[in-house]
Amino acid sequence: MCGRFTMVRLSDFTDMFPWIHPPEAGVPPRYNIAPGQPVAAALNLDPPRIELVRWGLVPAWADDPTIGNRLINARAESLAHKPSFFAPLRRRRCIVPASGFYEWRREADGSKTPVYITAASGKPLPFAGLWDVWCAPDGSELRTCTIITVPASPLIRQVHNRMPAILPAELCRKWLSAGEAAADDMKRVLKACAGDDLVLRPVSKLVNDPRNDVPQCIQPTGAVTGEDRNRRAPGLFDQ
Repeated sequence: MCGRFTMVRLSDFTDMFPWIHPPEAGVPPRYNIAPGQPVAAALNLDPPRIELVRWGLVPAWADDPTIGNRLINARAESLAHKPSFFAPLRRRRCIVPASGFYEWRREADGSKTPVYITAASGKPLPFAGLWDVWCAPDGSELRTCTIITVPASPLIRQVHNRMPAILPAELCRKWLSAGEAAADDMKRVLKACAGDDLVLRPVSKLVNDPRNDVPQCIQPTGAVTGEDRNRRAPGLFDQ
C-alpha cells in the first residue's frame, strides 16, 4: 500500500510537466503526508490542473464521507470491478505528485524501521490516482482522491508487497486525458508502471508520527539500497 509520502518541491513536478497548470496558490513542502490530509493532485480537467484535494476517496454516490478513510489506496488489478473505482477510472483520473514515499521494514528482532523510497534520478514520482466529487446535504462539494497500487518491484518487496503505481512520464498525458476513456485502455497504461528505478534508505522514526512534518523525516540513518538497473520487475499484474 501507500500510506505516507512526501512532496518537497511541487515546482519540480510542474517543470517536468509544463502542460499541467500549476495551483493558484503556493503549496508548502510536505515531508510526512498522511491519509485524510489535503494533497496536491493533477486532475484530468481540460486543461489538466493541480488542485488540493483530500486523500481518501469519497465516491459521488456515498452516503457518508467517512468511507474515504478506507479508500486511500485502490488496487490496480480490481479497479474495473469495484463500484468505488470503476466510474472514476473512466472519467476522473489524477496524478498525485510525490518526491518519495515511506514503507516500514520488519527487522529480525520484530521492530520496524521506516525507509524512504525515491527515484534514483531524483525526479518526482507521478503516482497514478483517481478522484471524485461528493456533494454534501448542504450543497457543498468535497473533492477527494485515492492512490493506485500495484504489486511491488523486486526492490520494494524487501519491505512491502505493494507499491504506488508510478506512471512513466510519456504516459502521463494519456492518463490525464479529459473526458471519458475506455477502462481497458487505462488498465494498459497502469501495466506499464514498472517501478524499477528506485532507491530506498532507512530514515528517522520521526516519520512514525504524522504530526512530524519536518525535513528531518527524510534524513538517512543507514545505507542506500538501489535496484539492479539491468533487472526489470516482472509483470506487475502477475500474482
